[in-house]
Amino acid sequence: MDYHQKQQSPSQTLPPDHLLPVLVIRSPSMPPFFFFKSHLQAHFHLLDPLDASEPAHSFISRHAPSVLALLCVGNTPVSSETLSLLPSLKLVVASSAGMDHIDLQECRRRGISVTTAGHIFSEDVADFAVGLLIDVLRRLSAGDKYVRSALWVAKGPYPLGLKLGGKRVGIVGLGRIGSEVAKRLLAFGCNIAYYSRKEKPYVQYPYYATVTDLSTNSDALILCCSLTKETHHIINRNVMEALGKEGVIINIGRGALIDEKELVNFLVQGRIGGAGLDVYENEPSVPQQLFAMDNVVLAPHAAVYTPESLEALQELVVGNLKAFFSNEPLLSPARLE
Repeated sequence: MDYHQKQQSPSQTLPPDHLLPVLVIRSPSMPPFFFFKSHLQAHFHLLDPLDASEPAHSFISRHAPSVLALLCVGNTPVSSETLSLLPSLKLVVASSAGMDHIDLQECRRRGISVTTAGHIFSEDVADFAVGLLIDVLRRLSAGDKYVRSALWVAKGPYPLGLKLGGKRVGIVGLGRIGSEVAKRLLAFGCNIAYYSRKEKPYVQYPYYATVTDLSTNSDALILCCSLTKETHHIINRNVMEALGKEGVIINIGRGALIDEKELVNFLVQGRIGGAGLDVYENEPSVPQQLFAMDNVVLAPHAAVYTPESLEALQELVVGNLKAFFSNEPLLSPARLE
């Protein structure tokens, strides 16, 4: 890291009892359990605009000269405008696996290092993805509603669900999360194929060079890729048409991976079989047409949230900050390519 090579360690220029400042960028709507404030305060002096009496822009500008590290909580945007207020900034610590909310190009231009949540959420998100797929196929949530509404008594047995075993599941993005999803679905007897930017030579699953080709040969798609300019609306009309009337889409990536308007249209018209969604294009707003659909399972962007994953994230965030301020290698550096 150039910062560590050219400058003296902050821990050597400040009194031992001085807590090093870390600027916190977070949305007021971020769940409190995602921001482990008391634990962070034991190690760092937190500069949080939401706790200040002055406007955020003014608060950030006033503290900017002393800010070397920024903690981005959840998916709170870190724009080039925010970065421009911080001339001394050398590190952005993200508490998420995705980084589409951070201006990585500007970070790269300025030599600002970025860390992510890395593999912390992979297993829990993979569990959630498989749970959504089972729920849609076997109609668990819809069946629960059926029983609670006394429709079992009034109308008799509930319509049949579909078997998971033997399904052809296409995974869009075979990274850490996608690989964990594949591993779990193999145990159910599913046939796995995938699409990624490049074919992975060490992977045994069939590779398709386009998402449309993957959809043509799949019963269900699970979206695990990052949101970039290239993957925005990667699930479009053509992909949904290729998936077909019985096809299912599961999204635990980012809402904008799917053309949401087209998805709603396809579901309303019965042109795909169902969907399990944890993310949406304009969160927390969800298209109201989806609310009455028994073949659609909706979750509140909760795939990453377990006590175990949040505890691990807490340790990783603190570990990355301590490593930075001690001139040691970062624990989970992001690739800014």
